[in-house]
Amino acid sequence: MQLAPPLTPLDGLDAALEAEGYAVLDACGTGALAGVRPGSFDALASAWEALPPDPHLRDGGRYRARRHASLVVDAREGAAEVVPHRAHFQPVEYNALHGGLERWFDPVDPAWLEAAPFRGLLAALATRLGRRTGVPRWFVEVHQFRIDTRDGIGRPTPEGAHRDGVDFVAVALVQRRDVRGGETRVFDARGPRGVRFTMSEPWSLLVLDDARVIHETTPIQPERAGGVRDTLVVTLRRGGFQAL
Repeated sequence: MQLAPPLTPLDGLDAALEAEGYAVLDACGTGALAGVRPGSFDALASAWEALPPDPHLRDGGRYRARRHASLVVDAREGAAEVVPHRAHFQPVEYNALHGGLERWFDPVDPAWLEAAPFRGLLAALATRLGRRTGVPRWFVEVHQFRIDTRDGIGRPTPEGAHRDGVDFVAVALVQRRDVRGGETRVFDARGPRGVRFTMSEPWSLLVLDDARVIHETTPIQPERAGGVRDTLVVTLRRGGFQAL
């Protein structure tokens, strides 16, 4: 049985982040946030069919494919600049499994990064979260993830419940096909409160205040051959990118 997400109306996004440290928008809310029709995002999904394998999985799995990009985004106007391709890095205290490594992934297609729906979403996140925090610019990392079930199980968060070492994390579900499991769990980082739900609507969006909550997604298993879970993850950090 899947638990429905505790959806937040777009005009309640700031209040939800303030009160709970997270918010979930449905696809219509994501489209309104980005200033596009919800169906506009569908054209972006084909990129997930061409993701190369993640070469850094330390648990020996073959279930994850991904691409990565880095940008600097003006938090007042939303203008974004793609920076030269760089490694993804997290300290051990934020990722016990893969922390301490400079992980190089194939870059996101430059044309995809220029697509109007993505740019609209990125600008909206940057400006809205910039107003909340007074941060003038964000150091943004973009991750395209596919978790597959070819070996019977796929782990969206093999590191377990975690924080990412950034200010905010946005997770958009691109598609969920022929799988069971994949329950999202969000917990107060300083107390016992938490929620659990399953993101199932394409282009619904989870926004997290990374300092206040920890999160994870449970493993997926196939309902039929070819089951996958695709997500777009955008992290926003003040002051600079995490680096070795």
